[in-house]
Amino acid sequence: MKVKKQFFGFLLGLVVFVIVGSGCNNHRKVLKSDDPEFKYEKAVEYYEKGDYFRAIQLFSELQTYFRGTQRAEEIYYYYAYAHYGQGNYILASYFFQNFTRTFPRSRFAEETMFMAAYCQYLEAPKYSLDQTNTRNAINGMQAFINKHPESERVAQANELIDKLRAKLQRKSFENARLYLTLQHFPAAISAFQTHLFDYPDSEFKEQIFFLTFKAHYLFASKSVEARQKERFSQALDAYNIFAVNYPESIYMREAQTYYNATKNALESFKN
Repeated sequence: MKVKKQFFGFLLGLVVFVIVGSGCNNHRKVLKSDDPEFKYEKAVEYYEKGDYFRAIQLFSELQTYFRGTQRAEEIYYYYAYAHYGQGNYILASYFFQNFTRTFPRSRFAEETMFMAAYCQYLEAPKYSLDQTNTRNAINGMQAFINKHPESERVAQANELIDKLRAKLQRKSFENARLYLTLQHFPAAISAFQTHLFDYPDSEFKEQIFFLTFKAHYLFASKSVEARQKERFSQALDAYNIFAVNYPESIYMREAQTYYNATKNALESFKN
């Protein structure tokens, strides 16, 4: 029984080897062909089968041959999508952008402009990493909306922009909170203020009001005595802003501890 399994395994491997070898030989024949129409048909065939690597080889070669003809538009369109199919989103975005610039009156121009931005969206990393692609995707989507306000893709573009902005918002908040963790209190206070200016409806607003007060309190408590009265007064102002806006906050219990310490410190300066 074991011998039979090994024999069938050998036969299967042999069949696969023959098929793969035959496929490679056929592709080499296509590459060597002098018939551009034949190559175009094979490139489209490869593309439709999901063999994007071979399709890209042929479409790349055909671009030169068909440059300046009607066929050039279709070839470049397939070429961009073949890179997209391979998951090469940065390259695909570049080729989609280039298609839109090269063929601005094409029936595909609206689609490729959207896809250029969408590929940037797919490359946008998690919030903790560099957000260049995120910003590029937002700019691309907004440019698409401005160019094609009646497009059926506008709703999706707006939805993607919201997701991308949420990522930038999280990045901004975490950067500000890091300053607090590192005890760079003035930088933390400034970063929290900048965050609220950039994102007035921030999902982190409650936490930021609390952390701003906390940063003021810690800054005051660690300051030289000559500056403490002024800085505890600023901490008290920050607490009042927090307490008025979020009287039932989950952070109120901790805030009360800092508030009591702030009041006691200010009282000590009256004596």
